[in-house]
Amino acid sequence: MRVKILGTKGGIRNCRFPIELLCSVDVSTACVRHGNTLLDKTIGTPVLPQQTHSSVSIRRASKRACLDAFRNKLTPFNGLKSGDTNTEDPGVLCVAMAIKAALPKYELYLYNAVLASALFWSTCWVFDASSSNTNRKAFKSSVKPGWYYFGRKMDTADSEWAMWIWTFRTHIIFALSGHVLFAKLCSMLAPQYRSLAYMAYGMLAVWTSMGWTYVTLILSHCILLYSISLVKIRWLCFVTGFCTLATFKCEPFLSWQAGFVAGDFDLRHVLFYGGCGFTIMRCISFALENCERKDGNYSILELLKYNFYLPFFYFGPIMTFDKFYIQANKSDLSRKEREMWNINMQAVTHLAVILTVDVLFHFLYVLTIPGDLKLLRHLSDWALVGVAYFNLLYDWVKAAVMFGIINTVSRLDHLDPPKPPKCITTLYVFAETHFDRGINDWLCKYVYNRLGGKHDDVLAELLATVCTYAVTVLWLGPCKVVLVWAFFNCFGLNCELWAAKFFSMEPFASFENAMSEAMSRRIRAVVCIFNFWSIVLYNTLIINSLDFAKSVAKRLLLKGFPITTIVVMFVTYCLIQVIKERERRQALIDDPDPIPPATLDGAPAAPLADPSIPEPATAQPVADPSKQKAE
Repeated sequence: MRVKILGTKGGIRNCRFPIELLCSVDVSTACVRHGNTLLDKTIGTPVLPQQTHSSVSIRRASKRACLDAFRNKLTPFNGLKSGDTNTEDPGVLCVAMAIKAALPKYELYLYNAVLASALFWSTCWVFDASSSNTNRKAFKSSVKPGWYYFGRKMDTADSEWAMWIWTFRTHIIFALSGHVLFAKLCSMLAPQYRSLAYMAYGMLAVWTSMGWTYVTLILSHCILLYSISLVKIRWLCFVTGFCTLATFKCEPFLSWQAGFVAGDFDLRHVLFYGGCGFTIMRCISFALENCERKDGNYSILELLKYNFYLPFFYFGPIMTFDKFYIQANKSDLSRKEREMWNINMQAVTHLAVILTVDVLFHFLYVLTIPGDLKLLRHLSDWALVGVAYFNLLYDWVKAAVMFGIINTVSRLDHLDPPKPPKCITTLYVFAETHFDRGINDWLCKYVYNRLGGKHDDVLAELLATVCTYAVTVLWLGPCKVVLVWAFFNCFGLNCELWAAKFFSMEPFASFENAMSEAMSRRIRAVVCIFNFWSIVLYNTLIINSLDFAKSVAKRLLLKGFPITTIVVMFVTYCLIQVIKERERRQALIDDPDPIPPATLDGAPAAPLADPSIPEPATAQPVADPSKQKAE
């Protein structure tokens, strides 16, 4: 279920970025609290305690508890007005929606069987295309001899993966191991100064790898943005930060600053851009948080501690300053039960994933094939669709592994870093599409939520999404592909809001209330098919190339119509139903059957009556069996 948090001002704030499509919601009934009365969201009538016990759980909780308890989707509050909430209530109301009834087991078995068969069949076609074209001229530069034990060539088209995992793994392991040992020693001897120790080791490591001139360049940007933050004007902090970030995207400022880095090693340019870019984003976060602070200012030492934390310095993820400041300075360094076991298992899992990816690269050349346009014209429909899907899946795996390794190290330092991105296979709404959760959280906190307000106004939402993607384009570097990608994703996000508002009106709302929950779930899954492939094509554009995205779209919608189009859409429908079933089961684990709620006057609910004693007919609420909670 998706959680909406109702603040003390009656506003509605999203937990994630930024608003979900109507088709992503598996709900039909909502309740809000008005004073001491529970009201039905759609018609505004009081809801009996028995109804809330069977379908809706409304409980008072902190915002953190709400986010931990409900991790899936809730419907947008299209019919909820700000006056429907108790603005005098200092607490936070966590509104949960009823879970849809499960589909029949035989239907779910069918979906899983179709999905597994399609994945196996597509993989066979990709394997055949990889094996039969090994000696093509276009493959010689990227398909090279692999592991001796397999006797096959290996796809090495992704230089970033090869560089981090194999070429410079010794340097990375040495730097991170030194950080872990140094941090552990300081935590044992002087835990109150551990954040200073992190900063000292980070500055020393950056100095050793990039030279003192690079450290001087980074310090100059930190001092500039710290000085601006003392004025405590938000727009000035934004303008200064984005102008500074733009100097790393355009000439002649880029060449001039790159001259500060000495040496000609392979990692020089990568470390330069990574360190400078993330430094600017962290400094903007610090400046904005300093503007929010009412009593005095943060010291520049806090900014340096924040920026020179080595695991996050070069390649993120970004943790906003307010979170880092609290976690890096907390005095309680005790760990939860089995926390070290979970950290060790996370490290072992990342190692296993790295080995699995390298093994698959010996059999599936999914990174090299998109670059050969002549070969793409002769590939079968199954092979082409499989290559597009595997490219997105690989990019998610790469992001999850690289951020996961850094997160494992930071968890050893008693930090709670941003989680890895959500798997691309489970995405069917634009609201959850991101490959870097740290940047996503940064954009939500400082841009999107700030401009979007309640996220229920079309114009405000349009302004928020346009500004959010404008910052994203600046972060990625303005170019044709990035601009096209940003435009379509911005349109997709706004289209979700427009669709949600349109289908919340009559007669569509009445139609859905009249149908069974299982049928509603099927209809929503059909709508999600188009969303899913829009996400796939838009992200294929930025991950591979514009030509490859065009080839996939033409084959899927034009040349392959109607057989290929219908088959692929049906397989996608099965995938979405499998995703929804997984979310439903997870929601049942996170939100088990609630305890009987209190009566309207706040007193505990009376015990259940003896079923052998008949009750008056008026006391029995009419319950539709199809609306009962599943499982």
